[in-house]
Amino acid sequence: MTEVPDYSIVVPVYDEQEALPELYERLRWLLEHLDGDAEVILVDDGSRDDSYALMLDLNRRDARFKLLQLSRNFGHQVAITAGLDVAAGRAVIVMDADLQDPPETVLAMAERWREGFDVVYGVRRERRGETRFKRATAAVFYRLLQRLADVEIPADAGDFRLLDRKALDAYLAMREHDRYVRGMVSWVGFNQIGVAYSRDERRAGSTKYPFRKMIKFAADGIVSFSNAPLRLALGLGFIVSASSFVYGFVAILLKATGAFTVPGWTSVILVTSFLGGVQLIVLGVIGEYVGRTYIETKRRPLYIVNREAGLADRLTSPDRIVGWPPIHRTEAEADAEAPSD
Repeated sequence: MTEVPDYSIVVPVYDEQEALPELYERLRWLLEHLDGDAEVILVDDGSRDDSYALMLDLNRRDARFKLLQLSRNFGHQVAITAGLDVAAGRAVIVMDADLQDPPETVLAMAERWREGFDVVYGVRRERRGETRFKRATAAVFYRLLQRLADVEIPADAGDFRLLDRKALDAYLAMREHDRYVRGMVSWVGFNQIGVAYSRDERRAGSTKYPFRKMIKFAADGIVSFSNAPLRLALGLGFIVSASSFVYGFVAILLKATGAFTVPGWTSVILVTSFLGGVQLIVLGVIGEYVGRTYIETKRRPLYIVNREAGLADRLTSPDRIVGWPPIHRTEAEADAEAPSD
């Protein structure tokens, strides 16, 4: 293999020991059929089963399979970024280990890349093995995100995609912690196109995105790429204020005309509870944005690498790397920090 491969395939892995044997066979087939040299970067996102040992064995059997083990579970989107950070290919493909996104589709993506497209994303025309509820909520979310987001994010497109090196470098320049990869890739622009495919059933193991994580993931997508929740909170505040003013005016009018003499406590409790609920909603929306800003100001690393196999020359240290760019000091700042004699 040449020093710089044509393709790097990044695969985040979390508790996928059942799927790894078939993943290896299908990726090995893919490597033989791509029109250039290729490598596979497996990112162990803090797996609790035997995934790491199996991936280490794959590296020993085939040097094209390289391994990055994170120090703990940092989450799917950060694990993708960790793999992208060390990918050396001229084109980089992101796919999951569960084989729901068929590796064979990468050949069609590579063909579109060779035609001159900078980003080629997979579009799910069929979602086999998923419940009707999952399909319905996914459809609603993608359409809602399209309407709310400040950038155009393709519907029915996940993280399964190919990025040209220049698009990848633009993506890696963004180091926010609450990452929504598909939205970030849409934001960088360049020449993008979709490739339709049928999403398969999960071959083994269980989903790593239960309902709670799906809700958080959806919130990350909306909050990261839209100010619509803040505008909604502002509009809700105006509506409630106007309604309270009208209600107060009507109450005074009824009192003046003698329509009732003893005010009821039910209406008071109802209005008070309603106003209190609206205030909590507005504060919660604002707090979500403020909290994310607070996290970013800490400038903590995106991830920490515990071990690697086949990637030592791409890490700042064989055992440990952080995902935040080093702070480059000017010569004057360095002289100022140096101890005096």
